[in-house]
Amino acid sequence: MMAGMTADREDVEPVLTITPEARATVLEVLAQEAEADTLALWLEVSGEVNGAYAYDMYFQAVSGASAGDVVQPDDQLTVIVPEDSVARLQGARLDFVTDASGEGGLVIVNPNTPPAPTLAGLGSLPEVDLSDPFAKRVVDVLEQQVNPSIASHGGRADLVAVNDLSIYLRLSGGCQGCGMAKATLSQGIEVILREAIPEIADVVDVTDHADGANPYYQPA
Repeated sequence: MMAGMTADREDVEPVLTITPEARATVLEVLAQEAEADTLALWLEVSGEVNGAYAYDMYFQAVSGASAGDVVQPDDQLTVIVPEDSVARLQGARLDFVTDASGEGGLVIVNPNTPPAPTLAGLGSLPEVDLSDPFAKRVVDVLEQQVNPSIASHGGRADLVAVNDLSIYLRLSGGCQGCGMAKATLSQGIEVILREAIPEIADVVDVTDHADGANPYYQPA
């Protein structure tokens, strides 16, 4: 992808879409900037927090874009995504969301998430010692509460390593490669584990989801 490619090729989908509400909010702020007509909205991935991407959003001169950056111009607002953030923001949406109290703000809805860590990438971890009371409690909760719950989706979760009070799980069956695996882990499996064993530090998914052969749900 080269700078200006969205303007030059109408058949190419933009990296980032912006809702009308979000665009109006950004334009309102941009209008207060000096030399606003020379500025673009820059959006990039700045890091990772709790298994999701963190972002940086700022106004900077359009002329600062380099050859690898994606420039998305329109009549009112130019958006620039730096080269190293393009793949991680592909298909994302900038939206304006109002909460129950009536307060609103800009939110990035991104279908992409950081790749899950693998055991190989985590260095040497101690093997599961089932004689250890902590590990045994984790396995008991998985077998008695978690796995019966996700069995209806053809899924299974196994404890593969323990490091202090952090546990490393591998999902299999319908959970491996499932588009909802992250939600299943954070909103289901982890909740059950923490209710039963409050002292758990981190719950880390080390599943190779790209190798899933029969995922329960595949996003379009």
